[in-house]
Amino acid sequence: MSHFELFDLPEALDIDLATLKANFLNLQQQYHPDKSDDKDKALIKSSEINQAYKALSHVDSRAAYLLSLKKQDHHLDQSINDFEFLQSALEIREQLDEATNTEQLHSLKKEVQQWIDGLVREFKIDFDEEDWAEARDTVRKLRFFQKVMNDIDKAEDQLLDDEDFSLDDDF
Repeated sequence: MSHFELFDLPEALDIDLATLKANFLNLQQQYHPDKSDDKDKALIKSSEINQAYKALSHVDSRAAYLLSLKKQDHHLDQSINDFEFLQSALEIREQLDEATNTEQLHSLKKEVQQWIDGLVREFKIDFDEEDWAEARDTVRKLRFFQKVMNDIDKAEDQLLDDEDFSLDDDF
C-alpha cells in the first residue's frame, strides 16, 4: 500500500494537507499502541503511519516519494550542478544570515515561497513528461528551499524569543 493509499489521497504532488492531517490523526488513534491488544503490531503500524505522514507532509519529500513510486528516486543526494541556481541560492542564504528583523525574514520567506512554487510547477511538467533526470534535479532544488524555509522559521522564532526577553523583566 502506498502512502497515498494509506491516507486515502490521490497519487499527486498537489494534495489537501488538511485531509492528510485529519486522516493521519484518525489512523494514529486507530492504531495507537495503548488501544491495541497486540502492542508490538500497533507500534509498527503507528511507526509506518508516522513515516508516511512525514513523507507526504512537505512538497519536497512528496515529490521524492512520487519518484520512488516510479523507481526514479536514485541519486537524489547528489549535489546540484546548476551554476545560476547555486548563485541565487547563495544570495538567499546570505540574506538570511544578514536578516535582523521580522520584516526582512517575511520578505525573504515570500521570495523563497515563489521559488518553491516555480519548482513545483517545473516538477509537475518533468514528472508528467517522464523527464526523470530533470525531475530529480528539481527535487534537489525543492529540498534546498524547504531547508531554507525551515531556517527562516527558526530565525523568526529566535527573533520573537529575543523580543520577548528583556533584562528589565522581573523573574
